[in-house]
Amino acid sequence: MNHNTIHFTAQTSSNGVLERSFTLGDITGVLFSPESGSVEGMPLLLSGHSGGMHKRAPGLVASAQHKVTSRGYTIAAIDAPGHGDRPRNARDQQWVDALHAARAAGEPMDQVIIDYNTSLAERAVPEWQATIDALQALPEIGAEAPIGYGGTTLGVVIGLMLTIAEPRITAAAFGPVFSFEALLEAARQLTIPVDFTIAWDDEEIGRQPGLELFDACASADKALHIYPGRHQRMAGFMADNHTRFFDTHLRRIAEPAI
Repeated sequence: MNHNTIHFTAQTSSNGVLERSFTLGDITGVLFSPESGSVEGMPLLLSGHSGGMHKRAPGLVASAQHKVTSRGYTIAAIDAPGHGDRPRNARDQQWVDALHAARAAGEPMDQVIIDYNTSLAERAVPEWQATIDALQALPEIGAEAPIGYGGTTLGVVIGLMLTIAEPRITAAAFGPVFSFEALLEAARQLTIPVDFTIAWDDEEIGRQPGLELFDACASADKALHIYPGRHQRMAGFMADNHTRFFDTHLRRIAEPAI
């Protein structure tokens, strides 16, 4: 098998959205695109799922379908290492077991989350870069399509590390995340337009990490949105904000004024 070429393994189509499962070596992913065919130059959005979720998490799929049908975007999502269709290795399982044990005992999970998410991001960044290479080789996407990234929790950790390493990504939208020093350092290197959304009333992911991350971000074009609730309930709120953000920063590249 050619590990540099996307292999589509399944395809479904409904309500104007073409959904294609794919593999790229050990990477498992899904591509959402208009059933009628992609328009040349329209944006490609990379979607990072939350920790413990996968490329077909309900909120991710709903958001992708909306952006395809209402905007004509193409959306790509891949499983993070040890998530979705990708089996965990022994070390990942140890981290997951430690998280479950700490949560059950009401003990701090901070360091476990930091270590686990850092390891996942280090492995996921080159996988996303390989995925971008392979997607750009597809005739319906091409090398000229503007690229954006959106994610929440684990998807933010991976996305921040990815966006500072990958110049092809020109706009990023991030949801709530448990912050730590390596993430703040990445934010200090981030200069592309960026949109942050945080949950104001969340016991698990407090507001302060999101505020610190926003403050650390070096971009001159950044916005912060606050949801008055918990992060599990803000999918629609965040999707609407991020859609407007990508319309502004990606569609204007794809569709120059006449």
